[in-house]
Amino acid sequence: MKSVVVTKPGTIEIQEIDIPTISPYQALVKTEMVAFCNATDSKLISGKFPGEDSYPMALGHETVGIVVEIGSKVKNFAVGDRTIGGLISDFGSQNLHSAWGGFSEYVVVNDFEVLKEEGLATPENGCWDSFEIQNSVPKDIQPEEAVISCTWREILGAFKDFHLAPGKKVMVFGSGPVGLSFVKLGKLFGLGQIDIVDRLPSKLELAKKMGADNTYTSDEVESTEFIARTNRSYDTIIDAVGLESIVNTGLSLLKMAGDMCVYGVMTKSPQLDLSKAPYNFNLYMHQWPTRSEEKAAMATLTQWIRESKLSASEFISHRFTIDQIHEAYEAIKRNEVIKTIMTF
Repeated sequence: MKSVVVTKPGTIEIQEIDIPTISPYQALVKTEMVAFCNATDSKLISGKFPGEDSYPMALGHETVGIVVEIGSKVKNFAVGDRTIGGLISDFGSQNLHSAWGGFSEYVVVNDFEVLKEEGLATPENGCWDSFEIQNSVPKDIQPEEAVISCTWREILGAFKDFHLAPGKKVMVFGSGPVGLSFVKLGKLFGLGQIDIVDRLPSKLELAKKMGADNTYTSDEVESTEFIARTNRSYDTIIDAVGLESIVNTGLSLLKMAGDMCVYGVMTKSPQLDLSKAPYNFNLYMHQWPTRSEEKAAMATLTQWIRESKLSASEFISHRFTIDQIHEAYEAIKRNEVIKTIMTF
């Protein structure tokens, strides 16, 4: 089968590898569609993802597919189910490391609930935290909505970690797929005013269409006039990019005892400029999903999709086949992409 492999930093290949052999607790999934994670996958390809430096590595973690075979212990998947979050965690003797391995023609889902019942849901037994979010989705949820839900559910799951509540005044820095999802999901969730900051006018226009109340360039929000006019009125600042400079700009806009929230993996520890901050504030770092919240978010997302309040078409800007992985990556590097999907 085909799989996308990063052979060394900056180099991607399509390689032929073995179809996974499933254990009694696993199901084999034929991939329908995958989505490129602009931040994580790009950092893995470039060699800048903290703690991941073993090459060659098989890439991809946003996937949707159909179950074609189940193991003897599996209770929560059936042949024909549509599932999300499939991966390959073990490549046996194939000399490949797993960066989730989801960009493969066949992937594996694990029956986490059965593993938990039998006391096997531990790292010592080879159970990754990702197994908890390998779930079936209702048959009426189409592949595009299902695969983009891999992004949406992680972000909606972060709402609790960030102590977001209806009515709060929020500013989001970054209008990539994460920032735009905070806007779209935040409006459906019932947040109050949601403003967004980006350096690209085209992305700010898209954020406006998704419900942002106000859009600003980076230069605007850094000006002394804007800071004075804002008068520390934001309950929550969300850094959807992961930059020290954004954190420090956000601190100057935050109300007393407000929340500075960083979403995603930062490549270095931020140095806080406390001269810009209120005396009291909360700093929340969401560098890894809270899996139970991510899993629970799918029920709400399914409802919004069924009610036509949420559509993948708003987010998908580019479509490729998996053989065009290089073109997809180049488009992302040119900052042209909101969300890219690829099919086999």
